[in-house]
Amino acid sequence: MPSLKSLRLRINSVKSTRKITQAMKMVAAAKLRRAQTQAEAARPYAERMERMLASLGASVVGAPDAPEMLVGTGADKVHLLVVVTAERGLCGGFNTNVGRFARAQVRALEAEGKTVKIITVGRKGAVYLKRDFASRFVGEISFANKKRIGFEDAAEVSAKITEMLDAGDFDVCTLIYNRFKNVISQTPVGQQLIPTPLPEASADGGAQYEFEPTEEEILARLLPQNLGIQIYRALLDNAAGFYGSQMTAMDNATRNAGEMINKLTLNYNRTRQANITRELIEIISGAEAL
Repeated sequence: MPSLKSLRLRINSVKSTRKITQAMKMVAAAKLRRAQTQAEAARPYAERMERMLASLGASVVGAPDAPEMLVGTGADKVHLLVVVTAERGLCGGFNTNVGRFARAQVRALEAEGKTVKIITVGRKGAVYLKRDFASRFVGEISFANKKRIGFEDAAEVSAKITEMLDAGDFDVCTLIYNRFKNVISQTPVGQQLIPTPLPEASADGGAQYEFEPTEEEILARLLPQNLGIQIYRALLDNAAGFYGSQMTAMDNATRNAGEMINKLTLNYNRTRQANITRELIEIISGAEAL
């Protein structure tokens, strides 16, 4: 049976932990509101950009001078996976879920005979994936010292991808991240960035449009911008999902700490009562012996 002192120390320790988890929950909730607003505001623009590029790309996809960022290299041998995770933990299964999704993608591609290269955005993804795929790593990007994610951060990632594309280092690029749905739901998804996915058929029934300047000139400017926008949307979704997952995890931890405090307090009271009873029995037995 534990001593009263050890029980008191453990109760005080759990109470201190509960104060920390409560504070972290409140901080995550405050940051979540801003991150969620940013993530939801970025989606319509990013989705509209995808649709516009799909419409433009459909008209030049068969041209011999079509941009590689639109149609790829024509091969399907080397796949670049850009895996976005959080910089910190204490957020439930947020990082683990996207890590497992990425690991499954790597194994599936390699089972088909493909070569896989990995770039991680966020320290936790690098730590998780390096256990099994350290030899596939070609880059690690961290924003641990950033207080707020901006478009310039997404531009840093897109510049790395563009540099590798120009060097012919990959054929297909896929972005893997947690898509934010709500506070308790973040779903790992894989979004193909290069080549740009094109619709099988146009939604407007095959209507023809004339562009000024030409489609090629528009695509030359919009494709790099779209790459940064899609990455930026993923970073915002990732930030919102992280704070939502952390808030939920800290709320669960706070409740568990409360339950543990109640159990320890009950055990402490029982132990204390048992000690008092034992001392009374010893006093009474000593008095009778006299």
